[in-house]
Amino acid sequence: MAETGKGSVAIDFVRQAAQALVRRGHDPVPVLLRCNIAPTLLLSDSARVTPESFGALWLAISAVLDDEFFALDARRMKVGSFSTLCHHCLNADNLDGVLKRMSRLFNILLDDTVMRVESLGAEAFLVLRSRPGREPELEAFAHETLLVISYGLLCWLVGRRVPIRRASFAYTQPAWWPEYRSIFCDDLQFGGTETCIVISARHLTQPVMQTAASAREFLRGAPANFILKYRDDQSLASRLRRRLRSLPPESWPNQATLAREFRLGSSTMHRKLAEEGTSLREIRDVLRRDLAVRHLAESGLSVCDIAAALGFAEPSAFRRAFKQWTGVRPGDYRRD
Repeated sequence: MAETGKGSVAIDFVRQAAQALVRRGHDPVPVLLRCNIAPTLLLSDSARVTPESFGALWLAISAVLDDEFFALDARRMKVGSFSTLCHHCLNADNLDGVLKRMSRLFNILLDDTVMRVESLGAEAFLVLRSRPGREPELEAFAHETLLVISYGLLCWLVGRRVPIRRASFAYTQPAWWPEYRSIFCDDLQFGGTETCIVISARHLTQPVMQTAASAREFLRGAPANFILKYRDDQSLASRLRRRLRSLPPESWPNQATLAREFRLGSSTMHRKLAEEGTSLREIRDVLRRDLAVRHLAESGLSVCDIAAALGFAEPSAFRRAFKQWTGVRPGDYRRD
């Protein structure tokens, strides 16, 4: 199954989650602080938090509102709904049965979003459509959240990452759309009539691998254990990410060495990564950024030690890079 828990979550998702409290008349500041998220981070468009912090926020908001869906629907998705969904889908034979059970239950739980499953030739579609009259400003986060829940659960149930071929969304492109590449896939479209993720129909026969015992362990770690998933495919970018994650950053090979290791010329590697919408520099920066966020949030290492661990020659270079990545200095991030 794809690696989880090593990335970070954009502050845009934290802002939208916190708005659930505001819509219901609650002050989000105490809840953010309980989850080790400094309210001042919401002022920086580049800030990020760990998946664990966002998972804790999701649980805290759910407890305050008795709603696991961030007050995004006219009907509350009461605490315990996700656990019920998980156990309900355990009894399916395969992924096709999971999707059918999932859509039926969500359509019982929610009023403002309709989910359906379709198969057409070699492809299967998980489709979301908002009911008429829904507040447009809530649609993007509602669809994002429902897809994260659904996709995270189905991948866990079959014990592997199910590759998404393409995804389309029934709203205009949000400012945080680059995050969708990590969550879903590279082939993204916005402004359609429906929200839809597409997978290969051959995956529908994959059997459910989980049991009641493994479900208890999964639910103890939810939702942090399915908030963020990296694409587990055979693209060059994915293989490079896996290779670099296997090494400490100070030992990362240069481009020429990596190209030889992958039996490519340097220019060919550069071209293939560009075709996939990324570069070796971007891959390195994202991995370093997420490691830095985790070190600052969870370790007792000094900023100088973190800079060295991430392969920076000077702490000042790390401070400049972190400010560029997140909008705040590492010392301020840690103090917040």
